[in-house]
Amino acid sequence: MEQVSSVLTKRLICVTGLPRAGSTLLCQLLGQHPEIYNSGQSSPLCPTLVGLRKNLSDDPFLLAQMDLDPTKVHRRLLSAFQGLINGWFEEAPQDWVVDKNRAWMHHLELLHLLDPHCRLLICVRDLGQVWGSIEAQHRKTLLFDFSDHLAQLTPIDRADRLFAADGVIGGPLRSLEAIQDREAELQSRLYYVVYEHLISNPQEAMQGVYAWLGLSSVNFDPQQLSVYPTESDSHYRYKYPHQTHSAIEQHPPHGVPPRIAASLHRNFRWFYELFYPGLLGA
Repeated sequence: MEQVSSVLTKRLICVTGLPRAGSTLLCQLLGQHPEIYNSGQSSPLCPTLVGLRKNLSDDPFLLAQMDLDPTKVHRRLLSAFQGLINGWFEEAPQDWVVDKNRAWMHHLELLHLLDPHCRLLICVRDLGQVWGSIEAQHRKTLLFDFSDHLAQLTPIDRADRLFAADGVIGGPLRSLEAIQDREAELQSRLYYVVYEHLISNPQEAMQGVYAWLGLSSVNFDPQQLSVYPTESDSHYRYKYPHQTHSAIEQHPPHGVPPRIAASLHRNFRWFYELFYPGLLGA
């Protein structure tokens, strides 16, 4: 199908990646830059666009129009989808806008069609620490079950479910693995933000992000950050909190049972080879 040039009025920064890997903090730090607009909330924009595509693709009236002129219909849809994105960020005074949703990683081709100049910031973290963060939060909220009912499982069984192909961690992991096979043009739209670097040296980590975006360097005080309104976490049963804080604090690493650590290193070796080669065999 023929494509048309992007008519987006804003420059998209899509924040995605693994759960408990610093996406909320990254958005908060992006918002410290005067040229970037961040609403401070996870966004339904990506699932809205995907749902709209699905509904329109099943619409008999649209299918009838495609029989007459599929190229024209494709152009119309592209313009309409881009118009929705423009309207979504209508209130933003800055040119750069942040949209956070883990699903962007899975719909990279759609995003690139709608915005050929899109940028994706992908948050990664040692998988054992991702599991440990979820497990630690669960122990603070034992009287609430997970939305997918994992509370009755043992920690190792819960890990198996979380890292399954359709699990909270496993699903994004597989999207991340699939990204490695994308063509060079799409790869050039990606920038990986490593949680441990973001926490230990936020200034250095963010200067790298700003430079990749082509923005000026901005200094900020990691102990005096702007705080965004608390995001609703009830639908996650408070197992995956998204609070922002005025200061960045480093916490001791979570303890990970040897069996779970060995399983993660074995099953997701590609991930450790890419991002944490020093941890393999540890």
